[in-house]
Formats: sequence, C-alpha cells, structure tokens
Amino acid sequence: MNTNSPQAGRTSHRKLVRKLVLLAVGMFGFGFAMWPLYNVFCDLTGLGGRGVKVAESAGDVQKSDRHVKIRFDATVNSGLPWVFEAKDKSSWVTLGEMTEAWYLAMNPADQAIAGHAIYNVTPPEASLYFVKTECFCFTEQVLQANETKEMPVYYFIQPDLPEHIKEITLSYTFYRDENSTAVAQAAGSDSSPE
Repeated sequence: MNTNSPQAGRTSHRKLVRKLVLLAVGMFGFGFAMWPLYNVFCDLTGLGGRGVKVAESAGDVQKSDRHVKIRFDATVNSGLPWVFEAKDKSSWVTLGEMTEAWYLAMNPADQAIAGHAIYNVTPPEASLYFVKTECFCFTEQVLQANETKEMPVYYFIQPDLPEHIKEITLSYTFYRDENSTAVAQAAGSDSSPE
C-alpha cells in the first residue's frame, strides 16, 4: 500500500482533525469543571480560609489544657494603598477558649477607599479546627481619607486539634473593592452642597 497516495493523506488528515476536535472538547470540558474542582480543593485544603468554620460563640466547647501558638500575618494587595498590620505578631491560646486578635488598617490616601480581606489558615488541616465568631473579613471595610481603624477577630480553636499541630498562622490580605457602593455614597455626600 502506498502511504503517499491521496486516499492515505485524507485518512491521516481525518484522524488528525478528529484528535484535535476531541482535544478541544476535552479542554472546554476541563475549563468548565475548573470552578467546582477549585471549590472542592479549597474546602479540602482550607485554602482561602474556606475550611474555617464560623460560629455564634464558643458555647459548650470544652476548654483544654493544651496551648498552641497563633501567628498573625497581614498584607495588602498592590492595588490598595493602605497600611495594614497585626497589632500582635503572635499569641499563645488555650484550645476551646474564646480569644481575640486585633488588626490595624490605615488609609493614607486623600479619599475614601473600600477594601475586603481574604483570610487563610496554615497549616491547611488546622483550618478545620479554627472557628471564627466575628471577623472584619466577613464584610467590606471602608476607610475614609487618613482614617485609622482597629479591627477585631474573635475565634477559638477546637480542642480536638490534632496533636502534631503546634503552631497556626492566620493570614489576611486586603484587596481594593472597586465596586463599593459605600464609597460611592460617601463621595456623593461629600460633594453635596451645604
């Protein structure tokens, strides 16, 4: 059989086109499935604080004699001109005991700016035992021009935290909220005639 014949060439092209079409369909399907897969990944690993639990209070949680060290990290995305830091860099906490941490944000700009914080807990396994009852990250934060604001986080660590976890890091990154209605309303009230 002659492989250089026009018939062999057409068959070869059809196979190639079929493979390319299947590849394109597969890539489209994979892209479509990325969002649910990402959500599952975040829930399993605690990435983005997704595994962190939210509760009304420590309630009936039993305190433990065990202590762990909590480190506090604060960063700001390059699109937000704020200064943001943890008031304390670390703290020792008792498992099962309601605890608070304080962060400080300052807007040195000459206009109101809204930001939203994203949190993360490491190691990821610890996020399953880290329970927040109140956090500035639950809502948008608006800082007026040159305003400084103290922002609390109230939390507890469940007593059944695995023994091998001796230290947990709570990280926050603030991002600018370009779609803030609160900033637009504040700007509108500043420009109104008196």
